[in-house]
Amino acid sequence: MGSIGDLFGWIATPLYYAISGVMLVWHKLFTGVFQIPASNGWSWVLAIIGLTITIRALLIPLFVRQIKSSRNMQLIQPKVKELQKKYGHDRQKLAEETMKLYKDTGTNPFASCLPIILQMPIFLVLFRLINHAAHGEPKGFLSQLDADHIHDAAIFGVKISATFTGSADAGPKILAAVLVVSMCATTFLTQRQLMAKNMPSDAMTGQYAQQQKMLLYVLPIVFAVSGLAFPIAAMLYWTASNLWTMCQQFYVIRNNPAPGTPAFKAKEERDRAKAMKHGQPLPADAGAVDPDVSSGSSTEQRDRRPAQRQQPKKQTRSQRKSGPNPGSRPNPQKNRGKK
Repeated sequence: MGSIGDLFGWIATPLYYAISGVMLVWHKLFTGVFQIPASNGWSWVLAIIGLTITIRALLIPLFVRQIKSSRNMQLIQPKVKELQKKYGHDRQKLAEETMKLYKDTGTNPFASCLPIILQMPIFLVLFRLINHAAHGEPKGFLSQLDADHIHDAAIFGVKISATFTGSADAGPKILAAVLVVSMCATTFLTQRQLMAKNMPSDAMTGQYAQQQKMLLYVLPIVFAVSGLAFPIAAMLYWTASNLWTMCQQFYVIRNNPAPGTPAFKAKEERDRAKAMKHGQPLPADAGAVDPDVSSGSSTEQRDRRPAQRQQPKKQTRSQRKSGPNPGSRPNPQKNRGKK
């Protein structure tokens, strides 16, 4: 157990300095520019939100990889099902062919977990940072004065270092309960948004769909149980991070949805309506739309197309010697020479 604690301490020490440093930069910004008192709870709450923005901005490249991997996992589900039907009797062969499919399509099934995995140490270190400061023990770049300010910092009359289980008063319990519900709701809505709008119908069944459904219901329960022991400041960080994820995912799904999903069809309809409004040519796939939706009927659209040029029929050598083809165009130069 001591070796595990030493390992965590070795990993956590640089994170203590990194997290506390970012928090102090944001705290100095709000106290110096906006003249919020250093001991005011809102200055530390805004510093935690600034910490969230900084960390999530740094994780954007990983989020892009997560989106691409998740999309690839959805699109290759029909092929995965075919492999399961073909090699269902041979687990080793099925695993080999599945990994080969992942490699050929550039899909990493673990990439979708990277942002959460990388955020967990940050969250745990922030939890311990706030917990130590609540007991007057500074960590990282925090001074003793900063630790005292965090210890006394309060919003709505509740200390941000308070927890649901560690408080006997009603105020901390109510605020902690509200934040626990917010954590669970944002986690649920983010996963629900992904499944309802950006998953093809083929991916809604099978093992991958079962995993997504499990995350949909299991993660909120995990946060609901564990959140009761988290300080209010740590739950503020996680709720703000969930809101960032939900908004970021909404933007990606709306503007770059996976093919064959409800979000993709909605984007096609928006693009089509926008093109019609501005009098622009319809997209290439507009021919698959109901003619009533377009600006003109299908007959009118066919009339606008240029007439196809009729190709002359092929003739044998005897036909060419016997005379001109009735369907061919006469040659005035040849007729003039005969006269």
